[in-house]
Amino acid sequence: MNKKDIIMCRCEDVTLEDLHKKMDEGYHTFEDLKRVLRIGMGPCQANTCGIIIQKEISKYLNKKIENVPTHHHRPMIQGVSLEKIFKEIKK
Repeated sequence: MNKKDIIMCRCEDVTLEDLHKKMDEGYHTFEDLKRVLRIGMGPCQANTCGIIIQKEISKYLNKKIENVPTHHHRPMIQGVSLEKIFKEIKK
């Protein structure tokens, strides 16, 4: 199968070819790849692609998967006032 036909991150439409091109350029961590390809930044927040990409980095660098750090999980957080919470409870 062609690398450009293998989707690694569905949310951001990143292919195996895209991933390998960036790794060839020297981006070897999930965080580096995240910044240049936006992997793990879509709606699933790497819940779908995270382990797949970690395995691919491991394979590419010929390292054990436990030696390849996962992405930093940064949940989307927004403050909510108590007033809004109480209004919702009263409904």
